[in-house]
Amino acid sequence: MTANGLSRSGLARGGWDALHLVQPDAWPYLPEDFREKYRSVWVDIPSSLYDPVREHEVYNDYLDQLEFAETVGFDGLGVNEHHANAYGLMPSPTLMAAALARRTSRAALVVLGSSIALYEPPIRVAEEFAMLDVISGGRLVAGFPVGTSMDTNYAYGRVPATLRERYAEAHDLIRRAWAADEPFVFNGRFTQLRYANCWPKPVQKPRPPIFIPGGGSVETYDFCIENDYNYSYLSFFGYLRAQKRTCTRRSRLPTC
Repeated sequence: MTANGLSRSGLARGGWDALHLVQPDAWPYLPEDFREKYRSVWVDIPSSLYDPVREHEVYNDYLDQLEFAETVGFDGLGVNEHHANAYGLMPSPTLMAAALARRTSRAALVVLGSSIALYEPPIRVAEEFAMLDVISGGRLVAGFPVGTSMDTNYAYGRVPATLRERYAEAHDLIRRAWAADEPFVFNGRFTQLRYANCWPKPVQKPRPPIFIPGGGSVETYDFCIENDYNYSYLSFFGYLRAQKRTCTRRSRLPTC
């Protein structure tokens, strides 16, 4: 994925040549002196700088751009999740994807959230993603980000020391919920369910493709390699780092 939001991926619809447009939905009306008066656009930015009336137009402009992207040949339309953030006004990317599901017909819906470690219980993600896949006729690409510290630790109060363990447990629950044909008991450290029973189920079998967006941590690289997931690095040069890491783990690859 490049800095301007374009990504190419082998797991995308259409193979390695698939082209995606990822729209972060930034707030375009920050004051001219923002850099001088405020230390960050994230976490502690005052909400007095926000105007919901103007945001009505912004949300719809971004949706219009994503819908237009399909008409000019983009293979995937990307949305993502951020919190307490003026450059990413999508605390719920599934809402944006649901709107796109009804207004598009061909492009993949690339939801690069939800941040699965933030949901209690995480089976909610399995249900919402399944809904999107059904509504769109099997066009979902499911994103499972670990999440930035600004989102997970500061904005949502997750304990950093247990975040990855919580993430791994949520991942296992979602995958199992999609696959199971009968209700099952889930007894994890963070989530306990007497009846884990995902209705509806995704159209795509055995599951929708899974993308893992991230900023380059070795642990996330390894998680993607172990599960054969697409790693959506937040920079084009991440491809080179990912290739090096992959070659270290999989020396049999011809690209090595």
